[in-house]
Amino acid sequence: MDPSQLTLVQTQSMLRARQISARELAIAFLDRIDRINPDINAFITVDREGALRAAQQADERLHQGNATPMTGIPIGVKDLFCTENLRTTCGSKMLSRFIPPYESTVTRKLKEAGAVILGKTNMDEFAMGSSNETSWFGPVKNPWDPQRIPGGSSGGSAAALAAGLALATIGTDTGGSIRQPAALTGITGLKPTYGRVSRYGMIAFASSLDQAGPMARSAEDAAVVLQCIAGHDAQDSTSIRADVPDYAKTLYPRMDAIRIGIPTEYRPDNLLPEIQQALEKAEQIFRDLGAVLVPVSLPHTRYAIPTYYIIAPAEASSNLARYDGIRFGYRCQDPVDLKDLYTRTRTEGFGDEVKRRIMLGTYVLSSGYYDAYYRKAQKVRRLIANDFHEAFKSVDLLLTPTTPTTAFPLGDKIDDPVAMYLSDLFTINVNLAGLPGISIPCGTDAQGLPIGMQLIAPILKEENLLSAAHAFQTATTWHQRKPEL
Repeated sequence: MDPSQLTLVQTQSMLRARQISARELAIAFLDRIDRINPDINAFITVDREGALRAAQQADERLHQGNATPMTGIPIGVKDLFCTENLRTTCGSKMLSRFIPPYESTVTRKLKEAGAVILGKTNMDEFAMGSSNETSWFGPVKNPWDPQRIPGGSSGGSAAALAAGLALATIGTDTGGSIRQPAALTGITGLKPTYGRVSRYGMIAFASSLDQAGPMARSAEDAAVVLQCIAGHDAQDSTSIRADVPDYAKTLYPRMDAIRIGIPTEYRPDNLLPEIQQALEKAEQIFRDLGAVLVPVSLPHTRYAIPTYYIIAPAEASSNLARYDGIRFGYRCQDPVDLKDLYTRTRTEGFGDEVKRRIMLGTYVLSSGYYDAYYRKAQKVRRLIANDFHEAFKSVDLLLTPTTPTTAFPLGDKIDDPVAMYLSDLFTINVNLAGLPGISIPCGTDAQGLPIGMQLIAPILKEENLLSAAHAFQTATTWHQRKPEL
């Protein structure tokens, strides 16, 4: 049996029944990474020694009968989570040799639960990008077609999962960076409520928007991973103090009387016809499952892109100021003075997209422009959040496209930043409002490339998202499709 064809939940049962050991499972995935990763570049660092050590410990826990649902499960982690004594690069030359002295909360929880971390997955540099082409370690390639992008910035996590190189992965989502690559690679990607999962030890892009979340083959698998990593963390001042439901026990195959809103602003005339058709079929499936679909309006949606690309670069400009060549990270050779050290370190250490966002963010925060741009963007952000609040007075969930297109060719938009930014058109509002959202597969285009749809829920209602996604996946097989590798 090929373990890469199994789901996380199926593998749980096999591990507990002693049909396979955690070590055998880890070796199978590590060998598959050795064979396939050179072609898709999903992993930056593979930790074979650490994975086998964790697998051995998992087998001991399984033998002792004190295993958790994640014990022995091989996973990949986006390379912006600090992992003690294991390189963490953020996909950047700036941190290409950085070995963190401490552990992020997310990876600590995974390790304490007995998960086997196979390695760190590739990503857009400092999570800035929508195609996973800005990584200093090279672009990630979509397993469905290596000539196409997998989406970003969590493209390595998405591609690794789609290629069967792990049973689950962890990504982060600042403006769609879990959901967008999930849609383009045919997997399930969940962006939790802002503050539901700790950001401690996550290298920051935009602190008021960044959120970690699970990527998995199904909503059922994602529920298990979210259960492990969610919860309040005293080390993160933005972490929410709220009980974490048992997500696996909230999954139901029906949606009787659930009201799903269809935002009119999310169906533009230029939406890819195949995506429109896939969504219409998905809507009918939800009706067959008992849901009631109603039109709703989110009138400030059209301001999402400009609002996001003022707030996010402003926060990035502040967060990335720490990379100065003095305390840690890359340092230029033979600086002549302090100004030269700063200038050449940042010029040589950052890629073009990161520099672009730093410059934009510094500009909108500068004297004379703060009120005109940044303060105004924050006011519009509140209007966007209010739109969702009003909509959720009459519906339980919202259904939208995840992306305006399917996966486009590598290099197709790399020289057109505005066109690239529009890739996140349908996902950005969710981050601005701090809401949970999930992308699940719902069809394919004429070339067989995956199409994803997005469900959005009120704050802290991840169980509603997972249950609705599970009901849809119980009635369909799109999430079971895998690329031939």
